Amino acid sequence: MGFLWVALGGAAGAMGRYAISLLPSKTAFPVLTLFTNILGAVLIGFIMGIVSGKEDVSQNAILFWKTGVCGGFTTFSTFSLEAYGLFENKLYVQGGLYIALSVICCILGVMCGRKLALLTR
Repeated sequence: MGFLWVALGGAAGAMGRYAISLLPSKTAFPVLTLFTNILGAVLIGFIMGIVSGKEDVSQNAILFWKTGVCGGFTTFSTFSLEAYGLFENKLYVQGGLYIALSVICCILGVMCGRKLALLTR
């Protein structure tokens, strides 16, 4: 049954990622992927903050949200491809900035999500 919850969440996450990719962007910098990764980091931090220490949370709900939605929504493989493309096109400063911003902002996103979760308790 867990596979079904992951699949359903993954479909929802992938549709959310696709919806963001349709937003207009007039820059060569992969801002929409960066935004998606940061938002996904906040979401997974929030989810884990909500369920942390609670024993009454359904494992199926965790599979749906954490593994399914977040796994389908975040775009780390796309991030890696875009970072590689920036370096391949000799855009070293943009590539380094993209990697640094992605890592730092996503870690901060997880922290913010956890803090937001504490506010809902």
